[in-house]
Amino acid sequence: MAYALLFLAVLVLGATALLVFGRGRAAAAAGAGLDEAPTSLPPVFLPERPREADIRAVRFSLGFRGYRCDQVDDVLDALSGEIERLNACLESERNRCD
Repeated sequence: MAYALLFLAVLVLGATALLVFGRGRAAAAAGAGLDEAPTSLPPVFLPERPREADIRAVRFSLGFRGYRCDQVDDVLDALSGEIERLNACLESERNRCD
């Protein structure tokens, strides 16, 4: 009798696991996976030449594990480009004064 109960318990646990993991795969196949986070804010756009107020106004949407990486990467790329441009302007002014 004990073996029959043990077999029944394993069968119930297996069926439960199959239902839980089967639903997860179906949801992922339907496009509801974790890779696409819902957005709560519009995309982040900076002007061509961002200033202090533009940078202070940036707000990122929250993703599954924090801020949305694509938005943060885009803003950092724009800011690094602007810093490079300003450094080039400063260097050209310094060279003109020498």
